[in-house]
Parts: sequence; C-alpha cells; structure tokens
Amino acid sequence: MIDQSLIRNFSIVAHIDHGKSTLADRLIQKCGGLTDREMKEQVLDSMDIERERGITIKAQTVRLNYIAQDGQEYVLNLMDTPGHVDFSYEVSRCLAACEGSLLVVDASQGVEAQTLANVYQAIDQDHEILPVLNKIDLPAAEPERIKAQIEDIIGLDTENAVEISAKTGLGIEDVLEGIVKYLPAPTGGNAEKPLKAALVDAYYDPYLGVVVIVRIHDGVLKKKQKVRMMRTGATYEVDNVGVFAPKATYVDELGPGEVGFLIASIKEVADCAIGDTITWEKNQTDKALPGYKEVQPVVFCGLFPVDAADFDDLRAAMGKLRLNDASFTWEMETSAALGMGFRCGFLGLLHLEIIQERLSREFDLDLIATAPSVVYQMTMTDGEEIELHNPADMPEVTRVKEIREPWISATIYTPDEYLGSILKLCQDRRGIQTELTYVGGRAMIKYELPLNEIVFDFYDRLKSISRGYASFDYEITGHRAENLVKMNILVNDEPVDALAMLVHRDRAEGRGRQMCERLKDLIPRQMFKIPIQAAIGGKVIARETLSALRKDVTAKCYGGDASRKKKLLEKQKAGKQRMRQFGKVEIPQEAFVAALKMDGD
Repeated sequence: MIDQSLIRNFSIVAHIDHGKSTLADRLIQKCGGLTDREMKEQVLDSMDIERERGITIKAQTVRLNYIAQDGQEYVLNLMDTPGHVDFSYEVSRCLAACEGSLLVVDASQGVEAQTLANVYQAIDQDHEILPVLNKIDLPAAEPERIKAQIEDIIGLDTENAVEISAKTGLGIEDVLEGIVKYLPAPTGGNAEKPLKAALVDAYYDPYLGVVVIVRIHDGVLKKKQKVRMMRTGATYEVDNVGVFAPKATYVDELGPGEVGFLIASIKEVADCAIGDTITWEKNQTDKALPGYKEVQPVVFCGLFPVDAADFDDLRAAMGKLRLNDASFTWEMETSAALGMGFRCGFLGLLHLEIIQERLSREFDLDLIATAPSVVYQMTMTDGEEIELHNPADMPEVTRVKEIREPWISATIYTPDEYLGSILKLCQDRRGIQTELTYVGGRAMIKYELPLNEIVFDFYDRLKSISRGYASFDYEITGHRAENLVKMNILVNDEPVDALAMLVHRDRAEGRGRQMCERLKDLIPRQMFKIPIQAAIGGKVIARETLSALRKDVTAKCYGGDASRKKKLLEKQKAGKQRMRQFGKVEIPQEAFVAALKMDGD
C-alpha cells in the first residue's frame, strides 16, 4: 500500500486553448507513462470528436510515478479537465476527488472568463492552487504582466508561479517539483476502517461491463471483495482493481488517497449513480460521502430516431451515455410529427451538440433534434405553479397568469476594439448592462441576459464579432416574468409541434417571418399550393406560400374553341383545391434539422 504522504491528487484547470492537454502530455512523457512510440498529441483526449474539435469533453485520470530531486518516489494522480462552460460538471466532480490544482494561464492571453469560473470552483473545494504560466516561448508572452493580473483579478499569490512552454517541454521539471512541494497530500484516510470510496466517474465497456472510477477515502479495495453501492443498494463481487497509467494496469489493491478503477461485471447501468459511496457488503461504513451537487440542465430539446424501429436502441444508448456523462437528463416523450423519442436536458448548446454526435457515432443512430428551449415557470390563474420544458405542451393562454423565463449573469472579456459590436449584440438580445471595467487593455463586461436569447447562436456570434478573442462565461441567476407568447408554425393549416417555440412578443414577428422563409426553401413542392404560417393563438403574424407543381393539362388541345382550354383549367383548379383539402404534407427530416439549425441565425 502507498504511503498517503507520497500521493498527490491534482487537477489541471484553465480556459479553453490555454494548453491543459498539452501540459498533461508533457507530464506523462516526463514520468515515463508512455514510450515515445506510443505518445501522440492530446493523448488523454481519447474520443475522435475531442481530437477533431481540439477540445476536452471528458475528464481523464492518469497515475504517474515521479522521482523527485530529493530522491523520493511520489505517486501523482492527474485529472485533466475540460475548459468549456458546458462541461463545468465534469470539472466540479474532478475537483472533489483532488486536494490541489494547477491553474494554467496563457502568458500571451492572460486571465479569461472560464479561467475565473474554474479557479473559483477549485477555491470552493479548499484546493491549494499552483499558478502555471504557459506559452512563454511566444513573442507576445508577458509573464510579469500576467502574474500581476492573476494577483489583481483572482487574488492568488504568484510567488511560486512556474513559467513553462508545454509545447517545447520547457519548465516541465519545475512543474513536477512544484506539485510535490506546494500541493498537499491526502489526509485523514485510514486503511483499518471499513471501505469508503467515492464513485467519481464510470463508462460502459462492451466486454467488461461498467468500469467504475473511484477515489478511496478509507479502507482498502481488493479483488474478490464483495462491495455495495450505498445509494442504489446493489452488491457485486470485485473482479479486478487497477489504475490508468495512462493504459489500464491491474494492481493488487487500492488504499486511502488513491484513485483507480474497479471492474465487477456490472451489467445494469442504473446501479451506478455518479457520486455514490462504495463500501463493503458486510462491514459497511456508517456514513456515506456527501456526493456531488445535483446538476441543473438549462437547455432542453427532443431527440427522436429517424427510423422508429431504432427507439429501443436509442433508449439503451441513452442509459450507457448517461453513465459516462451524468450532467444530461432524459425522459420519454411523443410527438405527432416525429413519433416516439426523448426529452433531454443539457448544460448548454455545445453539450447538446456533443451528446447528439456521440449518440450518432458511438451507437450508430440517426437522430433528429427539435428546437432547443429552456425551462419556463408558469403561474396559472388558479394559483398552480408549473414548469414548462416543451413549448408544444403550453396550456391555454386564458389559464396562464404569468410566464417567467430564466435569466443569466454573463461575464465577457474582450479586447477594446471589439467592445462596441459586443455591446450592440447584447442589447439586441434584450440584455441589461450591469458593469463595465478595464483590466489592462481588456474590457470586462457584465450583462444580465435571458437564457432563451443565448442558447441558439450567441456564442458563435460573439466569437465571430471578436475574431475569437472574446471569452464568455455565465451562471443562472433566476427567473423573471416577461411578455412571452407561444408561436406555432402551421404547414397547410396543420400545426407542427416540433417547431413550436416561446418567444418574446416584441421579437415574434421577425422570428416567425424568418422561420417561414426558411421552410419555404426547405419543403419540397407538391401538386397543390401550401401555405406556411407563423401564428400566435388564432392570429397569423407571418406567411409564405409554396407554389404548386403544375401539369400542363391543355397540351392535348390543338386548335378548336378557347372554352375547351378554360374548361380543362377549371377542372384542374377544382381538383387542386380538393387535393389541398385532403392532401397531407410530409415534411422531410432534413428540412426539420435545417430549419431548427438555422433558426438562431
């Protein structure tokens, strides 16, 4: 068993693109975790989608053995965390399993919005934080200015800050020495007590079943022990225990302070609740660990299989993915237009996109997603309070007394020259400015905004306006009563429930006109005229007409009286009216997807 004083459990936290994954690569290389032949860039980003997009989505654990300058061998448990605001739940879970953090800041870019969000999470967990200034080999790097910025904005002492270049490997030895010297070892664990281990994460392996990642607090975990999940009550016999180094390596036992994994032929995904406490079946610990804060999804959308026969496969895939990403929620729903599917909750639009792509790639499913919407609160005329996740389920307007939508507090960092455009973008989205301050040559703007206005394309617009230099972070502040109305889209006088949305009354007409124009281009023409309308209640606020395909019925008339042609045209006209009355317009799935994707532009 490893002496606790020689263990260091730490996370790497930073803003997107500040070099977390590259630093993790260098640490693994330096400690001999992988040979040069096995090494590749962003080695901990194991999913194809992470490598393609250049972002970390899943937090990864890796154990490294490091012989320090004092000759002592230390065990370092590193957790590489995501930087994007949509994956903050991954960050919070990792931080709960560690005692210290490396705060990586780009020496040319400085402190950004997500740097603050992540470092405050680490401070909340009472972490010891070691600042690391990355990319000091760049000509634009200003380490002294950035150190001053860290002290001013975050209030961290930068006396022990390490200056490195993760790309070239400069200063990596100093980082390892800093981890051993300044970050604390785990304390309070007792190997003699009954087993108490936190279920940090899990993933589904088709051969091994559920692989559970644990952090041991008390006791010892070995093969052949019988263990119990305290929250779900499920019991299993442990087949194997091991650590990621970074390849899965089996070990004899895991003791207090260690992070590793266990395999116990767990086939039931529902038995593994992230944040659960694992203990021995017979000699149980008296008190479970507090677990993690329940995550609150902020964006909801429906996911439906293109082929109705894939519904059961989608249900199984959702269960396996929920195990690996505990921050999204799902429940069954049915739609008149799309059949049976699931209403899913996400932490943001990028999170929604990633989950959809993972379901398509990892489980080979073709899916349609409905328009993203947020959770509205309603007070009915009889005093009842309800929550609305799906605009299609909105009750009668006469029964609704008040609708409240979620608002956020947004923090935006931007270089000076883009300030005007960003202020205009926020004003256009019904934003209320609360603060504008300067930190060096950069402005920090705080805005209150309705979440509904930012779920579509706010982040993309912000990045394009600022050429990628602005950074954005937000937190939910509560719900406010607003003048919101349900807008229905009608195709051939039939409402399409998958396209229903709640919009602010002042913006309804523009949004409706935009949607009708999109659908006119996307729906294939029929033999009869198709009206496409946006309506609030019984009032149509926008309309486009898709003209009919027309067969030339007069082609067989050559010569003769003009009344013959007229008669044929009248007959055709009556036929088209009858056709429109009974004809059903099938909206192709691609049209749904395209209309919903472009709705936020």
